Amino acid sequence: MSAQPDHAPVTPYAPAPGAPAELLAQLRADKRAGTWVPAFEREWAAALEESRRTFSLGALYAVVQEWQGRLASAPTVDAFVASGYDDSAFIDMSELRGRRR
Repeated sequence: MSAQPDHAPVTPYAPAPGAPAELLAQLRADKRAGTWVPAFEREWAAALEESRRTFSLGALYAVVQEWQGRLASAPTVDAFVASGYDDSAFIDMSELRGRRR
């Protein structure tokens, strides 16, 4: 008999037990804390509620993984924005909006 029930999906990523608290501390120290901390807390609360309903930690793991990715990519995004590179010529948002009508 397998220790893992056959109906439970195997989660490929499992953060360390303290990862959510460490992540929240990093988010609070970031210059985007005013927007990122409330967003993380909303997503965490929703994932926690889903976890209670489904008895699965998958949603909690996903929130941690997504926010770790956002935090890790933030310096690259900042460098791109600071470079002054203008990519607006590639996508004309007004043209896209006009096509939907």
